[in-house]
Amino acid sequence: MEEKTSGSGGGKRRWSRSRSQEISRNESCTAGQIPMSYLTCLAYILEEWTGVEYIEDYLNYVAYLLWLFTPLIIVFLLPGIILLFLYFSIIFLYIYKRKKELKEAYSNDFWDGAKKMLAVIWYGHARIWHGYEVHGLEKIPEGRGLLIYYHGATPVDYFYFVAKLILVKNRSCYSVADHFVFKIPGFKLLLEVFGVMHGPQERCVKVLKNGNLVAISPGGVREALFSDETYVLMWGNRRGFAQVAIDAEAPIIPMFTQNVREGIRTLGRIKLFRRMYEYFRLPVVPLYGGFPVKYRTYIGDPIPYDPNLNAAELAEKAKNAIQSLIDKHQKIPGNIFRALRERFETQLKED
Repeated sequence: MEEKTSGSGGGKRRWSRSRSQEISRNESCTAGQIPMSYLTCLAYILEEWTGVEYIEDYLNYVAYLLWLFTPLIIVFLLPGIILLFLYFSIIFLYIYKRKKELKEAYSNDFWDGAKKMLAVIWYGHARIWHGYEVHGLEKIPEGRGLLIYYHGATPVDYFYFVAKLILVKNRSCYSVADHFVFKIPGFKLLLEVFGVMHGPQERCVKVLKNGNLVAISPGGVREALFSDETYVLMWGNRRGFAQVAIDAEAPIIPMFTQNVREGIRTLGRIKLFRRMYEYFRLPVVPLYGGFPVKYRTYIGDPIPYDPNLNAAELAEKAKNAIQSLIDKHQKIPGNIFRALRERFETQLKED
């Protein structure tokens, strides 16, 4: 057969055919006078197996695409680290639970050791990855209190805060979560141990009256998925949390984490995802990020119980308190590179 001698494609085909003549079907790819690269070897094997020519050109193109898009793929995979941490926590709790079965008796504070161990792990991750700080922890009352916070794309900053609270004040905080969280496979034990609940209001009031802390994000999943780097509060007309505080005669403590939307972001601006959420009520919006930006959680001045305020007035007051923390501590719009710079500039100052 006559071979083409012009053009780069013809040169590659002539090279491939001359190479295949040097290597018999029964020889390895490293045999012969001229050793072959792994990619060339794979191309040769596939050509012999499929009968399709010029596979090496296709493989080179695929390798180029992988090199080009690998950083983008990594950005979308990093948020999965948080999920891995959660499952690690669950596995640890199950191991701890098994330990109970092997011994005859434990005190009523059986889970305290497990919670403190997990708090050490989570806070260690917070300090290493985000240089995490909490400001205003002394404002948390010794008794009952309702924490209200802005919801980032994930509540990872709240996990960090709970870890700090356990380690410094030896206190736990009950949390109110969306119903879908309780449907995630394997989460049941973790939610039980850390006092996560989905309501109703009566239960929240009871927990508060027992002298505990309860945390609620009025924006919830909608705020998590569809707010953005402008940090818009998406509370709608939600006033249930305010009624809980009134019924329990508990103060409201506002809380906000700086750069929380720069650590992990969502594709919530795509209208299709918003429509799917409003219809199915499932958080199907993709996340991306996992960036080691600087996180600082700020706790505002408590809003004391006032019998003269109704739920609407108290809700508005709490919303203004959160907005005040955002205005004071967050540069709008949020910027990932600025948040990264803050993280490492702070590290250099500490060193």
